[in-house]
Amino acid sequence: MARLNKATKKNVIYTHEGAKAKHINAEFQLRRSVMACLLWEDQFYEDGESIADRIAKTIPKVEPQKVADIAIEAREKMKLRHAPLLIVREMARLPKHKVLVAKTLSRIIQRADELTEFLAIYWKDGRQPLSAQVKKGLAWAFPKFDSYQLAKYNRKEEIKLRDVMFLSHPKPKDKEQEIVWKKLIDGKLEPPDTWEVALSTGKDKKETWERLLRENKLGALALLRNLRNFQRDGVNEDLVIKGLDKMNVSRVLPFRFIAAARHAPQWENYIEEAMMKCIKEKEKFPGTTMLLVDVSGSMQARLSGKSDMNRIDVACGLGVILKELCEKVMIFSFSDYVKTIPPRKGFALRDAIYNSQEHMGTYLGEAIKKVNKYKYDRLIVITDEQSHDVVPNPNGRGYMINVASYQNGVGYGAWLHIDGWSEAIIDYIREYEKLE
Repeated sequence: MARLNKATKKNVIYTHEGAKAKHINAEFQLRRSVMACLLWEDQFYEDGESIADRIAKTIPKVEPQKVADIAIEAREKMKLRHAPLLIVREMARLPKHKVLVAKTLSRIIQRADELTEFLAIYWKDGRQPLSAQVKKGLAWAFPKFDSYQLAKYNRKEEIKLRDVMFLSHPKPKDKEQEIVWKKLIDGKLEPPDTWEVALSTGKDKKETWERLLRENKLGALALLRNLRNFQRDGVNEDLVIKGLDKMNVSRVLPFRFIAAARHAPQWENYIEEAMMKCIKEKEKFPGTTMLLVDVSGSMQARLSGKSDMNRIDVACGLGVILKELCEKVMIFSFSDYVKTIPPRKGFALRDAIYNSQEHMGTYLGEAIKKVNKYKYDRLIVITDEQSHDVVPNPNGRGYMINVASYQNGVGYGAWLHIDGWSEAIIDYIREYEKLE
């Protein structure tokens, strides 16, 4: 007979590096899985499919309005595109959640190609009829886009914009939009004047780039991504500098500037100035701030299969901005040990953090113990939370910024846990302290 009266081990969970992790509720699990997630992209310890599956399995456990709010925050604050679409697709499967699908879907679709990308996600496991809420959400979103935006994303792919129209039956805002939609259906939309189309005509690349810059036809991301091409094609430097000065940075994540400077170092000063627009006129955090940046081996993981950016770049981008917003700050990196970083600015600070030590283990606990010897008003840690050792509490306010989507983490309890990699998390910290 089996012996029943015996001690049982508590349900203990661990990070991938072995430290005891914190149990969290379903809402927190959904947030940590989503807010730094480039959908279906592998991370250092977990593959993209596992993370996507965890998102899908967690959604039914979270109250519907909170799920919708997370999708909206991921799109509008964290500037993610695909993870919010997956969330809404999963909401459409659930009786209690599906009532919010139309409203949420119409809000998170902010680019015309997201209309078709949502359908690709919806039909990932096989074609099936669209629910009434999905049709309504797509119909509400479709009129957002003008002729240029529709033409730009009217691609020859399996699912086309006209397919979305036929399935959702949107109503045009006016006669002009009705004419545009008729052209879309008939395949007669005028080609958009994008840099991709302009270059495909075979015209002189230097002249084409310079015209697009003069006419302000390049969005911020397109401009940053093509800096190396401007250099290669001999584009007038004054036009490039003016373009960087005028571009709208509101939708550019901090690490994008680091990537641009890496590929076009001759314009680093101007790229740096553009990055700092993210914090222009924002009030500083009073008192003393300790900033602790994870440079361990797992932070070397690329953001996506095609990206040359990694999570240290994300951490450094946030660190550069935070440093400028703190009245007084001490900066440290940590991996196998803790290293004090000189108080440099901009990209010089990024280089100092990145090159401060070898990218090895993650002894976050020891790092916090060392920083806790100082007197401070707040401790901000930027990490993927995969610690080897036990993580102590902060001596006062402590913020754990998680820039990965791993299942388990350590930064809960006494820590204010924040998931994501947008500068919006800085605004969150400021507002939180105002409410204390």
